[in-house]
Amino acid sequence: MRYAGLALAFVSSCCFAFSGPMAKYLIAAGLAPIEAVWTRMAGAGLLLLAALALLRPRALRIPRSMLPFFALYAVMAVAGVQALYFVAITRLPVGVALLLEFMAPVMVVAWVRLIRKVRLARAAYVGAVVAVVGLGIVVEAWQGLRLDALGLLLGLLAGACCAGYFLMNDSFGDDVDPLGLIAWGMAGAAVVLIPFARPWDIPWDAFTVTAAPEGGLRLPVLGAYLWMVLIATVIAYILGVNAVRRLSAAVGATVASLEVIGGAMVAWALVGEALGVFQIIGGLLVLSGALLAQTATSGGHPEIVEQPEAVATPEVISSRPETG
Repeated sequence: MRYAGLALAFVSSCCFAFSGPMAKYLIAAGLAPIEAVWTRMAGAGLLLLAALALLRPRALRIPRSMLPFFALYAVMAVAGVQALYFVAITRLPVGVALLLEFMAPVMVVAWVRLIRKVRLARAAYVGAVVAVVGLGIVVEAWQGLRLDALGLLLGLLAGACCAGYFLMNDSFGDDVDPLGLIAWGMAGAAVVLIPFARPWDIPWDAFTVTAAPEGGLRLPVLGAYLWMVLIATVIAYILGVNAVRRLSAAVGATVASLEVIGGAMVAWALVGEALGVFQIIGGLLVLSGALLAQTATSGGHPEIVEQPEAVATPEVISSRPETG
């Protein structure tokens, strides 16, 4: 079961790696970032809802007690992650935006320590420090923050929402079908984003042309969109949620960090973006720090500061959010 979960998480991260580069084709064709996000969520949500309504209608049932959970999942774990990331990649290279988003594993450690009041193993804190140092190298802080400051903030906010995504995927019970959660999450995200995306103003004729981001290969925009919806959204989310259910938020978030490497490689191949030497070194430190932090959280033996009876196993400590 564990190896199956790791395989699912790995393939999911590879699928997610295409989302940023494919979005750049839509943006190059004339869509605003938020419009690209909306078309992605709406297309994937409608596709999944239609498929489940025909093939597995039970999956679409939402227990009344879980309505707030579904709403928060749609707003934070889906709409928040995607919207903030898509806007960030208009101001930063795809690889850098991904690195910022995947500060999420360290944020999970901070949640466990500061919110749940769990004293973690020393390796967790070492990992957090290493990741922050790596982030400083990524942005080349000694050069006066050469990367776009707003883009950095948006990327970090996307990371916070991403941490919520992993925590929430590991916290719902057996009365919720993962496919139904994904379908309603995407559809809900599309609804939430309507006032911002204004779909009635989207230049729909952009999907009939070919486009190329600056320095990138020329591709049909419709083909890039379909790949983004089917591979980088529907399949990626289905595999990712099921991977976390088999592993934990901690392990799932760590394996998903491979999306940073995959996204940078896809961006290099398709849109001509490459990371500099310092950003590569810093990126490796960010990932190493995240790995240290999550290994300590998922495999260590933390001490409890308060309410020791509330925690049964290290994996539960690492992955169960405070839902109020």
